Amino acid sequence: MARKKKGELVNGWVCLDKPHGLGSTQAVSLVRRLFNAQKAGHAGTLDPLASGILPIALGEATKTVPYLMEADKVYRFNVRWGLRTDTYDLEGEAVEQNDLRPTEDEIRAVLPQFIGDIEQAPPAFSAIKVDGRRAYDLAREGVLVELETRPVTVHDLRLERIVSVDEAEFVLHCGKGTYVRSIARDLALELGVLGVVSVLRREAVGAFDLNLCTGVENLEDLVHRDAAYEALLGVETALDDIPALPVTLDEASQLKQGRDIPLSFSRVEQANQTLKDRREAGFKEFERTLWAQTDGKVVALGELRLDRFYPTRILNL
Repeated sequence: MARKKKGELVNGWVCLDKPHGLGSTQAVSLVRRLFNAQKAGHAGTLDPLASGILPIALGEATKTVPYLMEADKVYRFNVRWGLRTDTYDLEGEAVEQNDLRPTEDEIRAVLPQFIGDIEQAPPAFSAIKVDGRRAYDLAREGVLVELETRPVTVHDLRLERIVSVDEAEFVLHCGKGTYVRSIARDLALELGVLGVVSVLRREAVGAFDLNLCTGVENLEDLVHRDAAYEALLGVETALDDIPALPVTLDEASQLKQGRDIPLSFSRVEQANQTLKDRREAGFKEFERTLWAQTDGKVVALGELRLDRFYPTRILNL
């Protein structure tokens, strides 16, 4: 006899405004406990130093996490000049300090070099695995870790304001895998000064933004009032940039059985056009992926091959 899972069957996303000091894994455990959910996960780790958007998936929404991981992100962050730490933020040990400070004109002049498809070396204190171990674990043990550069996409990087002679605020719009701490490190290097991230806030992950988010205190209050579901977003929220394929109830039934379905010429033409539009918008992952839906609910994710739709992930909603 199958063992009964603990908790309730809860499906959807919580757009959590993670507070400073709370780890991503702790945040997932908190939300899972508040909803008494059977299953939970998150899309995109956010350092304890950082605050802001942490999308947390519950139940069947966990099947859509890989698609949200590819989404663009927006960060607002401050760089404090004159200091370098081993982590490139204020949580690390100070390595070097000096009195050199960049001017506003100097900052604006170098920003275009960081926009577009660039090469970036992740910081040693990162979650990237090296020989099966996290880089930050090796770094904490004093092991010298040199991570290879990798291509990342920066759509925009702008100077928002000069906070003081020692600090400046920036807004970054980037693709997956971009490290804000590396941006700060390389920006300071290009300016000929020292710099670390002093404030970091994520303002968007795909369709998840500050307008959709809820804080921990508000979520706890909703749970207390037995209204937690007011903070629950639809599973399809994570599929904002994946084209939808409307299907009939009969087609939905076939897909739920794992069977592919034939598509008419007009539906294939329409689907191919939406996929083409997505590619031209700069989305390179999941080039043939569509999500089949009935009445706005996700039935399955799958791929278009010639004139048929093949399900690859079935959702039980």
